[in-house]
Amino acid sequence: MQTNLANFIKHTPEGEEADTILRSCVHCGFCLATCPTYQLLGDELDSPRGRIYLMKQVLEGQSVTQKTQQHLDRCLTCRACETTCPSGVQYSRLLDIGRGVVHKKVKRKLRERVLRFLLIKILPNRYLFRPLFKLGQLFRPLLPAKLKKSIPSRTLKNTDWPTARHSRRMLLLDGCVQPSFSPNINIATVNVLDRLGISLIKAEKAGCCGALSYHLDAHQESMDQMRRNIDAWWPFIDNRTNSQPIEAIVITASGCGATVKEYGHLLRHDPAYADKAQQISALAKDISEILTLETNALATLFKRLGGKASTKLAFHSPCTLQHGMQIRGSVEKILSNAGFTLCTVKDAHLCCGSAGTYSILQPELSQQLLKQKIAALTSDGPNQLVTANIGCLMHLQSGTSLPVKHWIEILDLTFDAGANPTTSDQ
Repeated sequence: MQTNLANFIKHTPEGEEADTILRSCVHCGFCLATCPTYQLLGDELDSPRGRIYLMKQVLEGQSVTQKTQQHLDRCLTCRACETTCPSGVQYSRLLDIGRGVVHKKVKRKLRERVLRFLLIKILPNRYLFRPLFKLGQLFRPLLPAKLKKSIPSRTLKNTDWPTARHSRRMLLLDGCVQPSFSPNINIATVNVLDRLGISLIKAEKAGCCGALSYHLDAHQESMDQMRRNIDAWWPFIDNRTNSQPIEAIVITASGCGATVKEYGHLLRHDPAYADKAQQISALAKDISEILTLETNALATLFKRLGGKASTKLAFHSPCTLQHGMQIRGSVEKILSNAGFTLCTVKDAHLCCGSAGTYSILQPELSQQLLKQKIAALTSDGPNQLVTANIGCLMHLQSGTSLPVKHWIEILDLTFDAGANPTTSDQ
């Protein structure tokens, strides 16, 4: 693709990156086959190729309208197109740049501005979100049925955080929304790794990974959140101040994992944080990556379970896991090794419609995708649905009466129901 970027962005870091990405696109159209919004709407401008043309026009200085913004807003950023693209077009990075430019040039309607402001200020801030969420739980019995399904009841199994007793240590990203919506996920992760001789610790000052704000065009606020996390984690990583540095940063929400793995790229121009951000990204691991590296130790634990699990599971692989981090088959293999029967899921590459705040900002499209995904997940008769991202979990639960959990919770419950083995520290 030939480009001629406008002077306002031509010689900026964003402009240089956008120019490189635009020139890598060969217009092949393979992306159309895996784009959820194109499948629903049939409009070229609601496909990756069409949006690339729109962003090219914007970056070349042509007029920008609310229609342009609407087509970019409709993108889920699921990155299925990146998996399909034979040319390796880094579409999601171009989209972040394009949306940022359009955000500055097109004023949104008041309702949209207020809603986005509230999402940016409340959801990433656990000190604001947690009390509001607890208030919602308090009045949950009085809420309409549809809204009630969006607010889970309090179902804590155990809030005790195991004492850090092993020589192997890893950090855990606690997150912002997840500890309120589904606190059992991180507790289950701690328990499973404790059985493998790994202690998980939290950096109390770490918070939101920055993904939510970044994808709502609040780039500066998002990068401040990333810097805060780096500052919180660094004392556990720096060899000069810590005689026992941590091995990895464990992340149980794949949406957060995909973002933390990109800290190095997003902060590459910050002289104070660039090197640290690169090290953070290298240490960031989805929990499935950690357990894959512990295959032999897991196999020993699975043998002690003494049989095949009776639960039939359907696994929804979040877009951030399979397309963002390019992790495919790992969770399924772990669950199969644990004895679970996994259902066949048609069109497993397609998004469920959650996509961060997409389900709030684009409810009509989101609900269509949810219905399709629930139909695909339940067609083989599972007893339960499992996933690897809190956003997907909440969204899927709103569309089915089947229980929906994070897969690490299922694994922990399986160990609890068995011999409850522990691995001694070496």
